[in-house]
Amino acid sequence: MGATATERTGGAGLSEKQQRILAYLEGRVDEQTYFKSRCIGDALDLSAKEVGTNMRAIQSVATDLEVEKWGYSSSTTWMVTA
Repeated sequence: MGATATERTGGAGLSEKQQRILAYLEGRVDEQTYFKSRCIGDALDLSAKEVGTNMRAIQSVATDLEVEKWGYSSSTTWMVTA
């Protein structure tokens, strides 16, 4: 089994919150494509605003995940693909 993006980057340039969000996405990307900031926040005990702010940093990190802001309806939706 290959290393996760978090292991490959060693968390380089990512805060603890960003690493938690990245690990959450990595663990679910094979089963799910669209993620709401609110749902990620609920799972990680963060606010939807904290998730949205940190997702921008995750987008800029070179990983196997492609993160794209997809839409906004009651919470920002992110399309995440491996």
